[in-house]
Amino acid sequence: MHATASCNATATSNATATSNATPVASPLSRRITAATRRRLLPLSALMMGSLLSAGIAQADISDGVIKIGYLADMSGTYRDLAGPGGLDALKMAVEDFGGSVNGMPIEVLSADDRNSADVGANTVRGWIDQQNVDMVAGLVASSVSIAVTRILAEQDTLGIVSGSAASSITNEHCTPNHVHWVYDTYPLAHGTAKAIVDEGGDSWFLLTADYAFGHALEGDVEKVVNENGGTIVGKVRHPFPTSDFSSYILQAQGSGAKIVGLANAGSDTVNALTTASQFGVVQAGQSLAGLLIFLNDVHALGLEVAQGLQLTTGWYWDLNDETRAWSQRYHERNERKPTMVQAGIYSSTLHYLNAVAATGSDDTATVRAKMGETPVNDMFANNGTIRADGRMVHDMYLVKVKAPSDSQGEWDVYDVIRTIPGAEAYRPLADSQCELVKG
Repeated sequence: MHATASCNATATSNATATSNATPVASPLSRRITAATRRRLLPLSALMMGSLLSAGIAQADISDGVIKIGYLADMSGTYRDLAGPGGLDALKMAVEDFGGSVNGMPIEVLSADDRNSADVGANTVRGWIDQQNVDMVAGLVASSVSIAVTRILAEQDTLGIVSGSAASSITNEHCTPNHVHWVYDTYPLAHGTAKAIVDEGGDSWFLLTADYAFGHALEGDVEKVVNENGGTIVGKVRHPFPTSDFSSYILQAQGSGAKIVGLANAGSDTVNALTTASQFGVVQAGQSLAGLLIFLNDVHALGLEVAQGLQLTTGWYWDLNDETRAWSQRYHERNERKPTMVQAGIYSSTLHYLNAVAATGSDDTATVRAKMGETPVNDMFANNGTIRADGRMVHDMYLVKVKAPSDSQGEWDVYDVIRTIPGAEAYRPLADSQCELVKG
């Protein structure tokens, strides 16, 4: 009962609307890049056609409004990788879309899940039951996402997971009601761990966050290391979140492993890397592998501490002209460059709104089917595809953190070592445990 009451209060106090009954008039829409504008022009024609066809487009939008609920950690360990910046990315997508779909306004609600599965699940249940939310976005902590996707399946509502890492979200925990957008532990493990083992880093000690995401990443890394001729010489799990990593780093040093793999994220990763630097882990001959490092983590650590780290990311602001142009717009609003999660929230929101406009409906199955049959081509992905299990498959990138002397600016932190094609990066459907693809 306490969790429910707290959740409803949080959802109410943090709820914000991006529009009422009229479209949002966005000054940003006048600054959309040429590439983005080319993608929106066909949509405008499609929307016009929808409005003219049979007069049913508006009738198929329930309650005459599209409601999106943004749920994320807004104040804790994952605040910087998604948080308020992710909400702003979502609002940018709504503004760029024009603030309405087929004449129907788009409204955005937001809430802080406080990294609690109970709070997250109760917030979403309240949104659906009391406010008729059509789509839930954000979703960062894997334990929260798994709990929320169960509610979405029960209530036949759509969700797009952008911040969570657990590969189980589209494996054993798949549903027809959610899509996993940015990354998961499978490509993180296969991109980073395999590359390091191939370079001679064949003995590992794993430092793991003790919850669903950490367990999934630990399992995926262990499998990749073993399959490629390496060994796991030790591992330890730490509570989530943790501020004191001294004892865990000492265990890693005592293991004699060549590689200390950090199967955690957010402030946990920053604290672990900071402690490792203080204890001279690298100076003593061991190497660190960041299995889930975000742009904001590297920025917080500084290149002096983070230089040389190899990691796999789903997106980087400096990949090409289009990513740079969109990131500059984001930077002007937030005074920082976006993480891959924040970019993915923008991308997934636009893809969802495109599907609603194309079908003239906010029905979950209808919109989900349209999203699945439409390639993802935007500033986040080229020819991305949404599979039957809900996994959005797109290219990933193996990168290395630059030395301070090689950086050209505050946010110039990665060298892209290689592009990992989506078909190579993600778990093959043949290996899936998802009920939606079996048989």
